This record gives sequence, C-alpha cells and structure tokens, in this order.
Amino acid sequence: MSRTSAALQPPADAVQPVRHPDAPAPGELLGAHYGACFGCGDDQPHGLHLQARAGEGVSLTAEFTVQPAHQGAPGLAHGGVLTSALDESLGSLNWLLRTIAVTGRLETDFERPVPVGTTLYLAAEVTAVAGRKIYSTATGRVGGPEGPVAVRADALFIEVKVDHFVDHGRQEEIQAAMSDPDQVRRARAFEVNP
Repeated sequence: MSRTSAALQPPADAVQPVRHPDAPAPGELLGAHYGACFGCGDDQPHGLHLQARAGEGVSLTAEFTVQPAHQGAPGLAHGGVLTSALDESLGSLNWLLRTIAVTGRLETDFERPVPVGTTLYLAAEVTAVAGRKIYSTATGRVGGPEGPVAVRADALFIEVKVDHFVDHGRQEEIQAAMSDPDQVRRARAFEVNP
C-alpha cells in the first residue's frame, strides 16, 4: 500500500499534463538522453541501459533487466537500483512535455523482491502540472507488463533552465555535451538530472 506524502499530492489548481506536439509518437523508442547516464546511457558498463518507449498522452513504458552488478542482497536487486530505474522512467516523461526538469522528490514503495536476471516492466505517467511542478507516478512489474507490482513510486519534478546544469555540473562533461554538433542530442543531454 502506497503511503504517498502530502508533498506529492498535486494542489487543487493543478492541470492535466499536455503532451508536446513535437513529442515522440506513441511506441517510439526515446533513446538515451545522455551516453554517460547511469539510467539510460550506453556508455555505462554497469548502468541500467533502460529502454523507454513513448505511450499515449504523457506516459511511457520501459524495461530494465537486473544484472549481477545491480544486486544488494545475494541474488536480489538492490533497492537503490530499483529506485534509479523508477527515477529514470519518471524523468524520461519530461521528454514528452519537452520540459527540462529535475527530481525534486521521489518516494518508492517496495512490494516484492526482484531477483537478478528478472526483467522489470515499468510504466510511468505524468498525472498533473502546477506551474513548474510536474507530478508523476510509476510502477515496476515482474513476469510481464501485466504481472505483479514489485515496486512503485510517486515523484515531483521541478522545471529548470539549462543554467542549472551549467552552474552545478562538472565543467568537462558540460563542455563536451554542449559541443556536440547534434542539436537534438545536445538538448537531450540536459533533459533529466538531479
């Protein structure tokens, strides 16, 4: 049973999210926002390599297979890694809004253990928007997209400007990302990060 805090409840004046007209089409693979990202990047040997696909409205589905490097207790996924998979899925939703946002708050409920070798089927959606605040929810299921829920999360993302990353990121990586000649890849590098 989820015990979502009041901080993750949208205010009464929140509005329904609106998918950006240039957002990827439903079913389209979103791809990595940044090659070095632990959640989705291809350049991380022990990363999650999460693959997300756009859904209807402001939703997506994703898959992540728990590797031996992701375990906490012997043979089981580490809770922090499962939380990272949820956070990556929730953060990827912002690409459908075409908004640069960072995780402000994330609450995770663990319903059942997830063994190494298991594929976690994730579903995430934005539920409301209030000014710069974006409210979203996600579940991770085992045994298939309709299988039992293993983990769930509710989140609050905060819209920021690219200056947030420039001011707080390590200069070497910021410069490399900003020098990328691919304009879309350059913009997506700053899409989701704490």
